[in-house]
Amino acid sequence: MPVHDWTRVDAATFHAFHTAWITHLSEALNAGLLPPNYYALPEQHGGRWIADVLTLQVPRAASPLPPASDGGLAVADTPPRVRRKVSASPAARGSRRTLTIRHVSGHRIIALVEIVSPANKDRAAHVAEFADKAEAALRQGIHLLLADLFPPGPYDPRGMDAEIWRRFDEEPYQLPSNEPLTLASYVADPTPVAYLEHFAVGSPLVEMPLFLNPDRYINVPLESTYTDAYRGLPAFWRGVLEAPPSPG
Repeated sequence: MPVHDWTRVDAATFHAFHTAWITHLSEALNAGLLPPNYYALPEQHGGRWIADVLTLQVPRAASPLPPASDGGLAVADTPPRVRRKVSASPAARGSRRTLTIRHVSGHRIIALVEIVSPANKDRAAHVAEFADKAEAALRQGIHLLLADLFPPGPYDPRGMDAEIWRRFDEEPYQLPSNEPLTLASYVADPTPVAYLEHFAVGSPLVEMPLFLNPDRYINVPLESTYTDAYRGLPAFWRGVLEAPPSPG
């Protein structure tokens, strides 16, 4: 299913879709995509972070299952199939910002999945808050998968991914003008790495890596889970999203 133009609907309608999408993502992750000892929970609080999807690891002492690091794909053997990979330059700046992120269950947080909403982009303070929390999570060793289905706006002129990336690297970030939407998978490492896909409205979603550690990942089925969530929208709003563009 091609990605729709979500600027056609109000924030409440996108929120309804957003909620369904993260539910289907969690179901897919827990249905066998994650290795043993890992699990996903939607809309959980981790310290000051409210994540769309948390990926957690069961403490080994609490589980008879083999180490979860045995699962997933090895980057060395099967590199993520994305068109762009960027690493922080030698001039990348450091930061003393920290945020301790814990889950009330005591199970260790491994990764976050975040779907950008209109409210994350509607003012400069909200863009900065989102990017700062993403930076803090990555610096705490928590990997991140980001889906931004909205084009850049006045407060994120190069997209939300660029706002996050400039916390690590001051080199200019070039967003393709004809592909303003972004999927980004970040590896939480002392020198961060980002795997990127840029696309436009009407393009299909590709699978994106979700890292379990810097060397291993799983592929997340964004296309199928997006389609499942979209089917649950009211017919009226699907009609708005599927209507032909206005002439001129």
